[in-house]
Amino acid sequence: MEHVEKMVEVNCPIRTVYNQWTQFEDFPHFMDGVKEVRQLDDTHVHWRADIWGKDKEWDAEITEQEPDKRISWKSVSGAPNAGTVRFEPIDADHTRVRLVLAYEPEGAMENVGDAMGLFSARVENSVRDFKKFIESRGQETGAWRGEVDKSRPV
Repeated sequence: MEHVEKMVEVNCPIRTVYNQWTQFEDFPHFMDGVKEVRQLDDTHVHWRADIWGKDKEWDAEITEQEPDKRISWKSVSGAPNAGTVRFEPIDADHTRVRLVLAYEPEGAMENVGDAMGLFSARVENSVRDFKKFIESRGQETGAWRGEVDKSRPV
């Protein structure tokens, strides 16, 4: 598994930034290569993306979600990947977003792209483009404020 960590400071309040990140179906607006994201239910999301010229699809399960703090997920089909995005208040109008991804490159092209740092650059562009997206709007497109904790027994 390869790991990438990227951070960006967003000039919006933490509630606005967190709320926008919960709008997974908007990700194609700011994530390069992501063609479609469908929210299947409160904890399952279907992704379709172009990865190094190949159309890939996978399902992810949200394993932790705490409003204004963090969202964690893992793939349940397709290429193995997992991650956490954390939201940290800097002050009333500024938020630090810290994204950590773990993924397993599949095939020669993905391994070459990973070796050249292309995946890391794509993730960097995604967090920077998220910042531009939310700052240009000034408000979120929607919000989901529920909590998820898959580690908690039912």
